[in-house]
Amino acid sequence: MASVGLIGRINTSVVEFPVARPRRSCVFSRNRVGFRVFAQADAEPDLSVTVNGLKMPNPFVIGSGPPGTNYTVMKRAFDEGWGAVIAKTVSLDAAKVVNVTPRYARLRAGANGSARGQIIGWENIELISDRPLETMLKEFKQLKEEYPDRILIASIMEEYNKPAWEELIDRVEQTGIDAIEINFSCPHGMPERKMGAAVGQDCALLEEVCGWINAKATVPVWAKMTPNITDITQPARVSLQTGCEGVSAINTIMSVMGINLDTLRPEPCVEGYSTPGGYSSKAVHPIALAKVMSIARMMKNEFGDKDYSLSAIGGLHWRYDAWIRPCKAALLRAEGFHEKAQFFIHRRFQGNFTRLFHDSYGFGEKTTRSHSREKGHQERLQSDKDWTGDGFVKETESMVSN
Repeated sequence: MASVGLIGRINTSVVEFPVARPRRSCVFSRNRVGFRVFAQADAEPDLSVTVNGLKMPNPFVIGSGPPGTNYTVMKRAFDEGWGAVIAKTVSLDAAKVVNVTPRYARLRAGANGSARGQIIGWENIELISDRPLETMLKEFKQLKEEYPDRILIASIMEEYNKPAWEELIDRVEQTGIDAIEINFSCPHGMPERKMGAAVGQDCALLEEVCGWINAKATVPVWAKMTPNITDITQPARVSLQTGCEGVSAINTIMSVMGINLDTLRPEPCVEGYSTPGGYSSKAVHPIALAKVMSIARMMKNEFGDKDYSLSAIGGLHWRYDAWIRPCKAALLRAEGFHEKAQFFIHRRFQGNFTRLFHDSYGFGEKTTRSHSREKGHQERLQSDKDWTGDGFVKETESMVSN
């Protein structure tokens, strides 16, 4: 899944807000500091920005994920005024992608995960786009023809194969997209194929792959960072040193949402099983800020004279958070918990739940056939092509396990 982001440039200049000088007639303290916005009463503020040569009407970007999964939802984003859209990640062979349903699970802030509690966490086990590349490319081209002044960014991910990366870059650029975001960060994005975070966590591998990409690409390239690493500045530094115009951070955090105490099954539950996935929503906001701060400091100290960009992602829900990119915002019942919790200290249950978790590799293939026969399953979204944009919340709910 992805997010919505704010993009900024890192340079050596310091931005200072004007300070309102105290006046004797003012009711505020002399030490009060603030700033003024001067504008005509009927005029809208100019939020346009230029990032890596890309002119955007505002710095708010729909991140790679369900809000960028097909023509319909991306068109909706442009119509509603988003500055740019990053499409859901594509690769050459969509046949290797098997998404399951349900694929989401929620964490609530209420006591013992009460169903009345506010949703603060969101786990997904969704993979990259399961739609044929040819279909996505056709829709990229259509969007650029209909919205030539809007910014469309392709998110791509491929196996450890130089010709494959070169072919994918060439094909997405032919559609007229404005930039490329490289997915080096999906925590469950087929790591067995050296895809996603498997690259972003290995700086030597990242350096090689970034070299291939930047030697081929003719549009700006952003590298999307994984938070599932000790020092996020290391892959960010490598990405910039090997030619990327910018970095974006963070992707989701590797997680296991929990065990349903009524069924004693993990969430999100697919035929009684689950797999670790990516954690997002409000709860990751402070973590995202810390990671972004680390990258920003590194960029200012080491690349201060360069016009690189930093796109911030993670946990944005309200306008007060608007300096960081959101996506899950676009998208536990446990009465008698203490009694049920006693099961977990009984020796009979110790270690019993590890067998219910599979690796992400092949998880969809292992579960899809029989799961498709479950009662009510046809009411759930089956493919990325089914997202409509009009019923986005309802469609998201249809794929939530808990």
